[in-house]
Amino acid sequence: MIPLWAYAPRIYLLGLGGFLIQFMVQGAWGVIPAHLSELSPDSVRGFLPGFSYQCGVLLAGSVGWIEARFAEHTSYANAMALTATAVFAFAMVMTALGRERYGVRFWALART
Repeated sequence: MIPLWAYAPRIYLLGLGGFLIQFMVQGAWGVIPAHLSELSPDSVRGFLPGFSYQCGVLLAGSVGWIEARFAEHTSYANAMALTATAVFAFAMVMTALGRERYGVRFWALART
């Protein structure tokens, strides 16, 4: 979806690309809060997912500056596409390196 979103020659294609990329992003990231809860130890399960999200916000705050630096050396469309591709590639690598905790039993549930 990145090329359709970044290089759309018509406004309706830009709208379609924007809709489709958001559809894919929300579908992919919608499970992250549950996954972070499964990875969190019992003692910090209420803290760690929110803290992780805020660390992500801290890193994401620099994306606008980085994208603007890319745009100084190339077109804005290339800067958007390069930034999005880099973020998605990093997310795929981190997902592949992560461990699966499928079927984890939470402490409170295990006691009942």
